[in-house]
Amino acid sequence: MTSSTSKYTDFEALREQATALRRAGLSRRQIRDRIHVDNNDLLNRLLEGEPPPDWTRRPNAKDDLRARARELRLEGKTYDQIQVELGCSKSSISLWVRDLPKPERRDPSEQAKIAARKRWDHELAMRDAERQKTKRAAALEFDSMTERELLVAGTALYWAEGSKDKPYARRENVLFVNSDPGVIRLYLAWLRLLGIAPERLAFRVMIHMTADVEGAKRFWADLVGVDPGAFQKTTIKKHNPKTVRKNVGPDYRGCLVIRVAQGAELYRRIEGWWAGMVSAATTNNATDPSGKV
Repeated sequence: MTSSTSKYTDFEALREQATALRRAGLSRRQIRDRIHVDNNDLLNRLLEGEPPPDWTRRPNAKDDLRARARELRLEGKTYDQIQVELGCSKSSISLWVRDLPKPERRDPSEQAKIAARKRWDHELAMRDAERQKTKRAAALEFDSMTERELLVAGTALYWAEGSKDKPYARRENVLFVNSDPGVIRLYLAWLRLLGIAPERLAFRVMIHMTADVEGAKRFWADLVGVDPGAFQKTTIKKHNPKTVRKNVGPDYRGCLVIRVAQGAELYRRIEGWWAGMVSAATTNNATDPSGKV
């Protein structure tokens, strides 16, 4: 009886030592060497129920899959949906996520709507990618521009967006208004091509009263490269509460108005260029390098 009690006492003492070392972060080999236990079966009994420290665990190729499977389960995905996304077996998925709450069952019509929405979102993404690809390819066709091309582009741009003389109101002013920064940059490049000195240009902002007026003025001043204090008085548009405007939000900066001082002669040239372009485009003069219309 004394021998049996001694053995039991020795085992419990060893177990306390082994457990303490394990919880201190030692490996099996380190514990074995410390307490001088060479029998693996005995060491297993001493360490029973004590998990190994993290640093002793070998990297598992499926750890990332397991983590992703748990994320998807918490998002409410079913085993089938997780399997489709991760490509692993349902038995593995079950093992990884069985402690997590089951997702609420959706009625078939709701699931169909969600599936249709996902398909449509994918279709829209594909269309947008194709749209951007076409735009990039088209932009590369104009990696440079000749003075002649800029003259034509600027003339057409002004005639579409600039003020024009009327028989009943003979003004001949060169006045241009637009809200597109790209259009403004091209228009200013055209004026530089025509030799219009910067001091002949006057700027002002035209904007709705509900917008950030000072912010818009700073934006346009930075774009054209002048001090905001040089701008003329802002033209404020009164807001009609019955009108539903779409040009709202932080990106709304109104329109920039650009006036060329002493522009009567320039206006006459613009009108002449436009008339010549229309005439040339509607006759056999409008040809490509191969001679075809």
